[in-house]
Amino acid sequence: MTQLEIRNVTRRFGDFVAIDSISLKIEAGEFFTLLGPSGCGKTSILRMIAGFDLPDAGQILLDGKDIADTPPEQRPVRTVFQSYALFPHMTVAQNIAFPLKMARTTPNEIRQRTQETLKQMRLTDKAENYPRELSGGQQQRVALGRALVSRPRVLLLDEPLAALDAKLREEMQIELINLQRDVGITFIFVTHAQDEALALSHRIAVMRQGRVEQVDEPAKLYGFPKSRFVADFIGHINMLDAQVLEAAHGHSRLDISGLGEITAPPVADVAVGCKGAFAIRPEQVRIGIHSEVAELKNHFSGEVRNLLYCGDVTVYKVQIAGGRMIEALLPNSAQGRAELFEVGDTVKVGWRHDAGVFLHE
Repeated sequence: MTQLEIRNVTRRFGDFVAIDSISLKIEAGEFFTLLGPSGCGKTSILRMIAGFDLPDAGQILLDGKDIADTPPEQRPVRTVFQSYALFPHMTVAQNIAFPLKMARTTPNEIRQRTQETLKQMRLTDKAENYPRELSGGQQQRVALGRALVSRPRVLLLDEPLAALDAKLREEMQIELINLQRDVGITFIFVTHAQDEALALSHRIAVMRQGRVEQVDEPAKLYGFPKSRFVADFIGHINMLDAQVLEAAHGHSRLDISGLGEITAPPVADVAVGCKGAFAIRPEQVRIGIHSEVAELKNHFSGEVRNLLYCGDVTVYKVQIAGGRMIEALLPNSAQGRAELFEVGDTVKVGWRHDAGVFLHE
């Protein structure tokens, strides 16, 4: 069921078009993420949903009702900012209770809901502490508790994990997933971090220059991007210029510039001669010196030019025919591995006939 609808919304700042006729439908109880590079319009959308800014054209509908004329404080929407914006002179309990006091809630209800929220955020033992006495993760939970205590219909999160270190950010990702599941309200999350979006979201809208490039589930965005921008922005990928030689029902044949012919998955609505790019993830590329690589339909000889040891995996950059560079990822726990390949080693790289995707120009 659609809870929030952004319908043909445009926002301009002088001659600059920040949001260019965007339409989105967000389901009730969904963890929905707006993902894109800085300046693509993510935060502008969040500000319009919150009521801090108004669209120049289009509508924002909550439960089917246009909320353009509803002031921010009267919208059932709360925002958690990157800075948390906690009141330093207030205790944890006072910070959480603040929205209820501003809404003139009765003292008994303030006390009850504050205690419930403290328990939910696992902050009961920190109720009398001040923000300066808390860790970054605890401050994060106070900000979330303050936003949730008034029981909003929608929670907006504007890059709330950006200030945390990598390990704590991962811990907070798990906490956010569990929290969203427990409270059951709609989360709209803004980030420029692809891994964060993939880990947290039910669906992701990838944005670029004020427009939506693709809206999909994380696995579909990663595995089946619909444009070069989405393929390149989400994770690491090999992008090879290609032309369609054959578009059959069960497969396609592509001519890769400087490399030759490969067999690829079928391509829809594409004519022979169409130009574009063949995109394949490094983890789909096999690397080795053994016959299992040569047995793959698409395989090539090359030389290791660079490698990056990452603990659990090693990423190799292999130069093949025509000077093409192919990135391959090899788990360091792979069965039978005795040693790493080194720079200068001659290797084979290959991939299955059903791996990768052809992207139109």
